[in-house]
Amino acid sequence: MAIIEASGLTKTYRSKSGPVHALAGLDLSVPQGTVKALLGPNGAGKTTVVKVLTTLITPDTGTATINGIDVVAEPQATRRSIGVSGQYAAVDENLTGFENLEMIGRLYHLGHRTARQRARELIDVFDLSEAGDRPVKGFSGGMRRRIDLAGALVMNPRVLFLDEPTTGLDPRSRLALWSIIEDLVAGGTTVLLTTQYLEEADQLADDIAVIDGGKVIAEGTSDHLKAQVGGHRVVVTLVDESDGDAATTVLRRSGVGEVEVSGDGRTRAVAVEAGPHALQQVLADLGEAGIELHDAGMRRPTLDDVFLRLTGHAATDDDDQADGSPGSGRAKQKEAAR
Repeated sequence: MAIIEASGLTKTYRSKSGPVHALAGLDLSVPQGTVKALLGPNGAGKTTVVKVLTTLITPDTGTATINGIDVVAEPQATRRSIGVSGQYAAVDENLTGFENLEMIGRLYHLGHRTARQRARELIDVFDLSEAGDRPVKGFSGGMRRRIDLAGALVMNPRVLFLDEPTTGLDPRSRLALWSIIEDLVAGGTTVLLTTQYLEEADQLADDIAVIDGGKVIAEGTSDHLKAQVGGHRVVVTLVDESDGDAATTVLRRSGVGEVEVSGDGRTRAVAVEAGPHALQQVLADLGEAGIELHDAGMRRPTLDDVFLRLTGHAATDDDDQADGSPGSGRAKQKEAAR
C-alpha cells in the first residue's frame, strides 16, 4: 500500500532568463514501511518535490497525498503525519540537546510534561545521554545531525523526509546515522530520502527514482537500474595517456556501447556482455599492441554509471536553489516543524 502518492506535479518559477520548469508532470509512489531514494543532477527537481510533499510550496498542477491526506487541501493535517530533517541541522545552538527537543514538542502542543518525557526518550534512542544537557554549539557535526533527526521524530511520524541527511559527516558518523534510519524503517516508518552519496542509496533504499528535467526518468531497485547499464564493465588504467586512442579501439572491439574516459584521460571503461572472457580478450589485445597498464579489472555497474547513461552526466550535489525554488532551506525546514 502506497503511503506517498504524487501524480502529474508541475511547478514553474519565473527568472530573468525565462521560466524554470522545476517539476514537469512528476509521478511518484512510495509503499508504506520502505525507503525511497530520489537521485538526480543539479536542478532536477528533487528539492521542489520534497517541498511540495512537506507543504512548503504549492504545485501549479497535479495532486499529492500522504497517508491519504491531500497535501494542498489539508496542509495542517499533513504536517501531523510527517517529520522533516533538512540538509542543514535546524537546531538552536544556545539550547541544550534536551531543550531543543523539548521546544519542538511544545511547538507541537504536546504539553510540558509530555514534551519533556519525549525529549528524554529520544536522547536515549540517539545515544546522546552524556551530551544531551550540553549546549548544541559544542556538538560535533554527527551529534548535531542526530539531534536534528531526533527533532523530526518527536511526533512519531509515519513518514519521514530526509534531505541529504549525512552531508558533511565523517564515515563513522554516517554509518551510525544509517543504522538509526534502518531501525526506524524496521519499526514501520516510511522514508523519502534525497542524497548526494550514491552508496547511501545503495545501502538504504528499497527503491530509487532517478529525476531529471522535473520528472521521473527511471525507477526501480538499485540492482534493477544497474542491470539496465549492462552486466559488467572492463576498466583499464594506462601508463601512458598517449596510448588512449589505441586502447579505446581495443575496448570498443570487446565492448558494447561507448568507451568512457576519466577526467585524467588514462582510465577507460566499457560495458561488456561476458565479463571474464572480455577482460581476458582485452588484456591479450592490449599486450599485443604493446600498451602498458597500471591497472585492469572487471566490475559491476555503479549508480554513477546509471546517471551517466540516463542523464548524460554524473550525479552531483543539489543545492537549495538549484531547482529554482526561492527561500532558505534551513528556514523552510523550521517552518515545516511548526
